[in-house]
Amino acid sequence: MTARIIDGKAIAAQLRARVAAEVQRLAREHNLTPGLAVVLVGENPASAVYVRSKAKQTEEAGMRSFDHRLPESVSESELLALVDTLNADPAVHGILVQLPLPPQIDSQKVLSAVDPAKDVDGFHPLNAGRLATGLPALTPCTPLGCVMLAKTVHASLAGMEAVVLGRSNIVGKPLIQLLLAENATVTVAHSKTRDLAEVVRRADLLFAAVGRPEMVRGAWIKPGAAVIDVGINRVAGADGKSRIVGDVAFAEAEQVAGAITPVPGGVGPMTIACLLVNTLRAACAIRGVPAPAL
Repeated sequence: MTARIIDGKAIAAQLRARVAAEVQRLAREHNLTPGLAVVLVGENPASAVYVRSKAKQTEEAGMRSFDHRLPESVSESELLALVDTLNADPAVHGILVQLPLPPQIDSQKVLSAVDPAKDVDGFHPLNAGRLATGLPALTPCTPLGCVMLAKTVHASLAGMEAVVLGRSNIVGKPLIQLLLAENATVTVAHSKTRDLAEVVRRADLLFAAVGRPEMVRGAWIKPGAAVIDVGINRVAGADGKSRIVGDVAFAEAEQVAGAITPVPGGVGPMTIACLLVNTLRAACAIRGVPAPAL
């Protein structure tokens, strides 16, 4: 048995095309063009590449992109002042402050300063609380993308046994809430879980988000399960060159799973596509226009 590869690049491209069509409709029918502001502090090379990709895809979708670059030495008060300015800017419907931030800045204070209506990362405590209580909310992009990918394998996740490996505020915890909203039966596993392999082996749907390269072995996976690998880990190859691997040992898992995301090319592209979805939804909510079903 060889697993079906869940092509995140292709699925994300289709989602971005649907977003672009809705952006055109909003401009035509409501004179509304969604705007996304991204704030990058410092010169982290990986963050800079990611921010450029976000800006490119935002513009390709027909949205406005506002790029703010601040030096590594920026003070917390200066960054908060920029956030306040973006909160008040009617052309900006989504605000994303790229993490990590330098040590002189309290990341949670900055994230909490973003207007919850423009919090397209879904990290504001108000949005986290609304998600946890089943109310409409802007949802973290990576978990949202994970659920969308799982639903390309199973149209309904109701009643399925889902295991979320990892409990971060960015992925694990919001993913649990999204899966509960889909009526899945959810188990969260982590570094303190006893008999971890046995817990994982129960999963019809496995979401691996622990940040440990190839931690999940093929023998841990239930035959036929859908595996969504959130991990992005850089490791040294046999030739001395670095390569990117997930949290799942792909070559082993591919022989057991029914469907699996590759790394790279799986969850990653969906994260940016879902950022565009959130920006579109935020613009609609702020203007009072019904949000499209994507």
